[in-house]
Amino acid sequence: MTNLSQTIHAAFEPVSDLAAAEAYTRSLTHSHYENFSVVSILLPKHLRQDFCNVYAFCRIADDLGDEVHDKFKSLQYLADFRKQLQTCYDDQSRDRKGATAVFTALQQTIHRHDIPIEPFDNLIRAFEQDQTVVRYENFPQLVDYCTKSADPVGRIVLYMCGYRDNERQSLSDKICTALQLINFWQDVRRDILERDRIYIPADDMQHFNVTEDQIRAGTVTDNFRNLIRFQVERTESLFTEGEKLLSLLAPTYRKQIALFAKGGRAICQAVRSQNFDTLTRRPKLSKFQKAKLITTTLIGYLLSSFSGGAK
Repeated sequence: MTNLSQTIHAAFEPVSDLAAAEAYTRSLTHSHYENFSVVSILLPKHLRQDFCNVYAFCRIADDLGDEVHDKFKSLQYLADFRKQLQTCYDDQSRDRKGATAVFTALQQTIHRHDIPIEPFDNLIRAFEQDQTVVRYENFPQLVDYCTKSADPVGRIVLYMCGYRDNERQSLSDKICTALQLINFWQDVRRDILERDRIYIPADDMQHFNVTEDQIRAGTVTDNFRNLIRFQVERTESLFTEGEKLLSLLAPTYRKQIALFAKGGRAICQAVRSQNFDTLTRRPKLSKFQKAKLITTTLIGYLLSSFSGGAK
C-alpha cells in the first residue's frame, strides 16, 4: 500500500475499537520525521496519547492537502474530513459506529480537555487554502495563513495543558507562526518543484532581487542568501517574543513546549550553518541533534529546579 493510499484508508476507513485507534495514532506519530519531537520523555505520561491523537489528525489532514496532487480531489477529501470532525462534535457518544481511527481516538482527547472545534476546523481551512493560494504578496498575508495552519496547534496544546486564556494563546501563536515560517524557509525549493508554491512574500523577493525562475532552477546567489537571512532573523524575533510563554507554564508542561521552540531555533541555526542556502540542500535535524535538544532541555530544567528557579 502506498503512502497516499494509506492516508486515504486511515482518513475514511471505520475503526471503532478504541485500543486499535490509539495504537494507530501512536504508530503514525512515531513514524514521521519532524523538526522537533512531538512526543518525548519530557512530556507528562498522561498527555502522550492525547498528543498522538492530535498529531494524527494534523498529519492526515496535511497529507490530504499535500500528497494527493490533485487540487479538486484534495478539496473533496478535506470536505469529507471536515464532516467527520463535525460529526465527532455533534455525536457525543463514545462508541460511534463508522468513525475512523483518527476520530475514534481524537474524540476522547476532545472530551477529556473540553477542546472547541475551531482550532481543528481552522487547520482544515489552511490545507484547503493551500489548494487555491500558492503565492503571497506580503508578510501580513503569510502570517494570516499561519493563524490557520500553525497557531491552532499551539492552542490545542494549551487546552490539553489546562490553559485557556488570551495571554498564553497570543504568545503561543508567535511560537507556532515562527515554527511554520522556518519550515517554509527550509523547504523553499521543494515547495516550488513539488507543489508549485512559494511562501516567501513577493515584495521581499522583489526587494532582494530574487526571481521565481531562480528558485525553480536552484540558483544560489548572495541576493538569495540575504533574502533567507532576512526571513530567518524575522522568524527568530518571533521565537524571542513567544518564548515569554514559558515562564507562564507549569514546569510539567514547560519542558515539552520549550523543546518545540528549541527545535525551531535549531533549524534556524542549521540554515545559518549552510550560509542561508536552502536551495541545494534542505537543512534538518538528525536524530542525534534532536536527542541532544531533549537532553539539554531536561538538564536545564533540573538545574533550574535545584537552584529554586522552577515554579
